[in-house]
Amino acid sequence: MARLPLIVQSVRRKRIGLALTIWLQLCTVASWFLLTLGAIHSLHTYRPRIRSYILDFYAKRDYVKRLVYASDETCIEQVWETVSRSFHNVLNAVIRLQDVLFKKAEPITANSTDPRWKWFKNCLGALDGTHIKIRVPTVDKPRYRTRKGDIATNMLGVCPPDMHFVYALPGWESSVADGRVLRDAISWRHGLKVPHGCYYLVDAGYTNCEGFLAPFRGQRYHLNEWRQGYQPSTPEEFFNMKHASARNVIERCFGLLKLKWGILRSPSFYPVRVHNRIIIACCLLHNFIRTYMSLDPIEAKLGEGLPSNVIDDDDPNIVNIHPSDSWATWRMELANQMFDEWQASRN
Repeated sequence: MARLPLIVQSVRRKRIGLALTIWLQLCTVASWFLLTLGAIHSLHTYRPRIRSYILDFYAKRDYVKRLVYASDETCIEQVWETVSRSFHNVLNAVIRLQDVLFKKAEPITANSTDPRWKWFKNCLGALDGTHIKIRVPTVDKPRYRTRKGDIATNMLGVCPPDMHFVYALPGWESSVADGRVLRDAISWRHGLKVPHGCYYLVDAGYTNCEGFLAPFRGQRYHLNEWRQGYQPSTPEEFFNMKHASARNVIERCFGLLKLKWGILRSPSFYPVRVHNRIIIACCLLHNFIRTYMSLDPIEAKLGEGLPSNVIDDDDPNIVNIHPSDSWATWRMELANQMFDEWQASRN
């Protein structure tokens, strides 16, 4: 009889364990039941979202319009600050490539057969100034006003026969004479370099002196004066005709530059200092395009000459611009030689 309570306790524990097991199973079944009901409900209520790219386009366009036109403060803060920062980052990166993208001038060799350049041995190319429109403060407008009434900067450009820029110097007021801009260019430590024995072709607005060969004044010069079948009758006229034909490369280079970059055809809202950097960047990009673009639809109509022979960097450079009798005598001797060779070839 003493073992009876122990038996009763054992039976009670089994019943409690069985009850707990049944309860856990009921909870599991209830959980699965609730999950199933949720899934069924989701299947009945789910509607797939069809993405409308048209609606997205209009929504984004409206968002941009709100940024731009809501208020000047919002536009500057949200839009132009980002654009300006990125623009200046790219501009600075291009400017740093000057040593890579500006071409190194090479003189015309004695065996050149180019009909435009073969007369000018040791010539490096041509240079000239061009006006590029800019915006300046009202107080500065008289200094930047051209004879045509435009507000512009006087940019000095230098190029060899293949129409790559060798050097560019923007920033001078358009009222300043071309000769003064050239003097400034050769005075800088990293400015225009002209080794002794070499020279650039310049127009009559510059001084005929060592390093810069100008045409004879008072003689026919412009190319359109030779397109009516007129033949030169003096050494000076023949020299001017060939000089104009070769020096025209810088005019074509300027024209191609402005055709490529619209910002050079009309004034931008950037300050003068920034706009001058933009001009240099456009010249560098012009060189990059001509280096890696096999065919330029605009340039293809212009033709080009190819220089050879490299200048030694150790040669001293011309640092003064002064007319001299020796340079004038050499020009006259060159003109006589050119005229005699031309007449001999005709006979």
